[in-house]
Amino acid sequence: MDQEIVNTVTNYFGGNALMEFGFRYALNFIAIFLLIRVFYYSKHKNKDFVFTFFLFNTVLFLICFLLSSTNIKLGFAFGLFAIFSIFRYRTVTVPVREMGYFFLSVTFGIINSLANLNESLFLLIVCNAILLIMTFVLDGNLGLDHENFEEIIYDKIDLIQPENRVEMLTDLRQRTGLNIHRIVFVKIDFLKNMAIIKAYYYSKENETDAQKDRDNDD
Repeated sequence: MDQEIVNTVTNYFGGNALMEFGFRYALNFIAIFLLIRVFYYSKHKNKDFVFTFFLFNTVLFLICFLLSSTNIKLGFAFGLFAIFSIFRYRTVTVPVREMGYFFLSVTFGIINSLANLNESLFLLIVCNAILLIMTFVLDGNLGLDHENFEEIIYDKIDLIQPENRVEMLTDLRQRTGLNIHRIVFVKIDFLKNMAIIKAYYYSKENETDAQKDRDNDD
């Protein structure tokens, strides 16, 4: 009698389907946890995006898994990916790096919920690993410098002539402490005896976008 009850309950709750769901979600959660909590948050410290990435990944995983038995599996997956690919936040400007993490979150939700485990379990694990390794490597410095700029109101109007460019760069480096290598004139105002310029310099991080984010928060 007890065995009959167990079988009935097992059949009612899906049996193998429930076990498959548990395995798929465990694999998906491990991947998204490493991607967002370990790789992203440990370096960029943005809690709001952590919430968004986890939420979208889980929602997309559940939608794809629950509808995976239909015959429109492939088209459905690409349709969802296309919808989320054109998604834009209306309240804030989403940096390029965060959009990359967002697409990865969507990708993990799709492949881990729809991949055929009977034919490609090992391949699925390898694909997850490849995406994680590439993210870890590419989000590092890679020995590359980023060209940033500062917009400066410059008061020494007599140095804006091309023949005085070296002297102007030297003056800007001394006054800002930045190793400025080139400048672009935005506006020259002879009435106010000043010029607005963009001074470009190299650094390891994208300080220009970070400054814009701070200004938007203020």
